[in-house]
Amino acid sequence: MARFSVAKYVDAPPSQVFALFTDFEHAPEHVTGISRLEILTPGPMGIGTRFRETRRMDGHESTEEMEVTAFEPGRHYDLRHRSGSTEYRSAFRFAPARSGTQIEVDVESEPLSLAARLLTPITNRSMTGSMKRALVQDIEDLRRYAEKH
Repeated sequence: MARFSVAKYVDAPPSQVFALFTDFEHAPEHVTGISRLEILTPGPMGIGTRFRETRRMDGHESTEEMEVTAFEPGRHYDLRHRSGSTEYRSAFRFAPARSGTQIEVDVESEPLSLAARLLTPITNRSMTGSMKRALVQDIEDLRRYAEKH
């Protein structure tokens, strides 16, 4: 299993930052790495919400289906998706800090097959490299947008 964390301060209130981060439908307008996003489940955002995200990473396009597995408005949400034989889980936390919001994101991967376990040393480097860079860029894009609006 591989893990990494990212933390960032945003000079905007937690309710505004949380609303922006969970506005998946409009993510391609605010996040440079996301080219398309399709909501797959009807109704309000919450546990069980699924969406298909297409993004450009490391020079190629990738589409993944994601599911919200925890949701507490204004405070946190968790996402899960599978890519090949590996499951990825991301936990997004939002807390008041100074006059804004402290965001903390924890990401972990778990191989689900023997082949995926054998490839763990290679996939761990990839995950902590390209996935972390993409996440940092996503957060920075959303931070800039939140602080302007």
